[in-house]
Amino acid sequence: MLKIIFGEASGGVYHPPTYFDNRYEDEWITDPLSVKMIKEIDHSDVISVHLIQSPVLGAIPVRDISGGVKTLILMAFDKSGKIFNASVCGDNCARWIAELGRQKDLTINLHHVMDFSEVAEFEALIVNTGKTVHSYEEYLNEALTIKER
Repeated sequence: MLKIIFGEASGGVYHPPTYFDNRYEDEWITDPLSVKMIKEIDHSDVISVHLIQSPVLGAIPVRDISGGVKTLILMAFDKSGKIFNASVCGDNCARWIAELGRQKDLTINLHHVMDFSEVAEFEALIVNTGKTVHSYEEYLNEALTIKER
């Protein structure tokens, strides 16, 4: 289940892209899930564990993919149990965050109200209030009551 903490998370990773650059494993990059996320979010193709083909930047190393994709890959594969700051992700990552939350126990923190309005099946536990929301409207109403953001 997706769990969301608004505001600071004790022990959380505030800047996941930097954490990713120092912790990712090569096999994460060529996993079919990462390939799909990189294609959808960055519009880029995984050529190998060390090479991404970007339509804007050309051939780039893995460390040059977007911070949003790096954070998604960490959410999918990092086994440390860390809480990642999803506010480094754009709203274009919301669908993937919700999907990962359906596949595994995933806790993130946010410093803004992410737009999950395009997510058809949305469910999340808002840790700050202990309330489970089942739609974007419920999420939005609950998020707006929290002052910690």
